[in-house]
Amino acid sequence: MFAIARNNLSSLFLSPNSFICKSNVYFSTSRVKRLSPEIYDVLVDKHGFSPGSASLVASHLPKFRNPKRADSILSFLKENSFTSAQLEKLVVYKPRILGFTIEVIRLKLKVFQDVGLSSEEIAKMVSINQSIIHSSRSNKIIPSLSLLKGLLGSNDEVARLLRKSSWFLTHDLEKALMPNLETLRSCGIPMVRILHFLYVQPRCFLVKPDLMRKSVDRAVEMGFSLTSVKFIYAASVFACSSQGIWEVNLQALRDSGFSDNDISTMFRKAPTVFSLSAKKIKNVIELVLATGKYDISGIVACPLSLGYSIEKRIEPRLQILGVLESRDLIKRWPALGTILRYSDGKFVDRFVRPYYNEIGKEYIPKIYIEMKL
Repeated sequence: MFAIARNNLSSLFLSPNSFICKSNVYFSTSRVKRLSPEIYDVLVDKHGFSPGSASLVASHLPKFRNPKRADSILSFLKENSFTSAQLEKLVVYKPRILGFTIEVIRLKLKVFQDVGLSSEEIAKMVSINQSIIHSSRSNKIIPSLSLLKGLLGSNDEVARLLRKSSWFLTHDLEKALMPNLETLRSCGIPMVRILHFLYVQPRCFLVKPDLMRKSVDRAVEMGFSLTSVKFIYAASVFACSSQGIWEVNLQALRDSGFSDNDISTMFRKAPTVFSLSAKKIKNVIELVLATGKYDISGIVACPLSLGYSIEKRIEPRLQILGVLESRDLIKRWPALGTILRYSDGKFVDRFVRPYYNEIGKEYIPKIYIEMKL
């Protein structure tokens, strides 16, 4: 409803003196809703909110008559490294934050500062997961941090995990994280390895415990040894990808000419590739096969090739090899895995710098020119 009004009536929100503010109403396609003009003015004039966002917030606070409190809250958050964009996102999510006291917010931020997060990191974390600031400090935030510290051993490690994923602060860890850890531990996987994986695939540990158990069973069915490092990665693919995505990816590979045996081989080699989007998988396959130098077997041999960036790695490297071959500077193309696994520096040293004059600057992709050849 409000999105429609914002799009159609944006011209009404150009200034605090506009008709929308003078009339103290907010028009929508279905009804008229009262605004708090004082809040609107504070948001737009003092804190740079867009007129549309300010109107949306003000419409949810029609009886709010304390613009000084709203201003003080926003100013305090700015002093603690929140950008205007982050503040707008935070306030639109739940406008009632403008009615908080500074002390309530200060104490919540201090908890994260005590863990070792910087002001900028806290602002980023809260703007991504806005429900954090609305969570109870004593009943939710502190218990969650205490549990994580007991598990990980130090505040530094807790901060490291929260930089990866703030969702550990808004999930019930006793009902999700702990049972999932126990499921993996009961498989004989060392806790050191489990905790390492916690940083790599954090959201996998927050799925429902029954889903984690089913994912472990599926990984075993696919032939992964419980002692294999790839076992946890395989389980995470099943746990964090919906059945629909899994089936779409399988069909994308089949449509591209891969057999079920090819697909099984690829999954055992690089299970994380199967968490990519079907579109990304198809685009890489088409690009690689279009060279005429690689076939399906080359991709099966190096399934990780499907995960590399097309723009930053695959396309520019294939382009260079094409130019080198056209000028008889190489007799055959290296294996797909070889050229894609190289770091940018190693690829340039091997295939660009020695032939710089023969290739010509105009045929060298921009990404390598920027490396100051």
